[in-house]
Amino acid sequence: MTIYICRRLILKSLKNSSCPRKPYISFYFCLFFSSSRPEHQRCAVSVADYLLDKHQFSPEIASKVSSVVTYLKNSEKTDSILSFLKESGFSKTHLEQVIKSVPQVLSANLDRTIKPKIRIFQDLGFSRTDIADIISADPWILTRSADNRLGPSLLVLKSVFGSNLDVSRVLKLSGWFLKRDLEKTMIPNIELMKSCGISSSQITRYVFSFPRFFLHKPENIMEFVKKVDEMGLDRKSKMFLHAIRAVSSMTLENWKLKLELFRSLGFSEDDILSVFRRVPQVFAVSKKKIKDVTQILLSTGKFDISFVVNHPELLICSVEHRLKPRLRVLEILERKNLLLKIPSMTTVCKISDKKFVEKFVCPYSKEVGELYMVKGS
Repeated sequence: MTIYICRRLILKSLKNSSCPRKPYISFYFCLFFSSSRPEHQRCAVSVADYLLDKHQFSPEIASKVSSVVTYLKNSEKTDSILSFLKESGFSKTHLEQVIKSVPQVLSANLDRTIKPKIRIFQDLGFSRTDIADIISADPWILTRSADNRLGPSLLVLKSVFGSNLDVSRVLKLSGWFLKRDLEKTMIPNIELMKSCGISSSQITRYVFSFPRFFLHKPENIMEFVKKVDEMGLDRKSKMFLHAIRAVSSMTLENWKLKLELFRSLGFSEDDILSVFRRVPQVFAVSKKKIKDVTQILLSTGKFDISFVVNHPELLICSVEHRLKPRLRVLEILERKNLLLKIPSMTTVCKISDKKFVEKFVCPYSKEVGELYMVKGS
């Protein structure tokens, strides 16, 4: 009815030749098309201003969030959400991380979306600080189903680790454990590892080092185990789990390319198998590193492929930050006859930076100090 009346007024004004048309058109168009905007302007609040002025967010965070969500339709609702999170143990840093990652939290349903997630952690005995740390590390937790995923996943993790402390540690490393059905991934994979003779303690330690490894599909893990068995690695070896993880880290195509690389560098088939059985982690490093380390060792004229095969752990070392500067230091000390005994290459490369400096740099600081500090930093 309102639209009809406004249209009639506009048409009537156009028929009135004694009045200029444009002013009337402008007036009535403004009256009709802007009738709902003053109410919107009174309700909407700028997200940037709101976060900066009311909650003292950093300008960078406020700007980033406002690029996704420009206005708040109900700032009181957002106040309730942020106040609840603060009361639950979230610091300003926690809140900034959450809102920056998931701006939708600002307009979420507090009672149906936010509170149930926090309550599950609280009911399982997690501390306020741990809850804030875990959620701020992966704020998408707040968007997941509390009953169907979050609760069951936390119970599984608690059964595996035994304590909230360890569960908190692993969730701070990776929130992926709350995105997967652990009853269909992690638990079957752990049971498979145990059936291969791998101890519970090694499995637990490995979860902290490579959290996502146990989230592979069980059928894929079985294929990885089969490949490691085919490579002749003893299941009783402490390297068996490392070997499975190394195989899991690459596609079949990349695996073939690694084998081709070793062959091109002069490794025989037996050499390749030996390297894999001794230090399977080597196969998880880049092809460039394998090539660079092998070439720099061979270029000294002191070592051959058999040396690399017998000391495959050297293939994991950093070329620029460890091998090159240390080999250069030894070269200078040997040339100047400053060493009473030539150390083994494995000793030189495997000891810590602190020990290397104490033994080979400090006593000869005039000769190599500046060189090592520049090249080895």
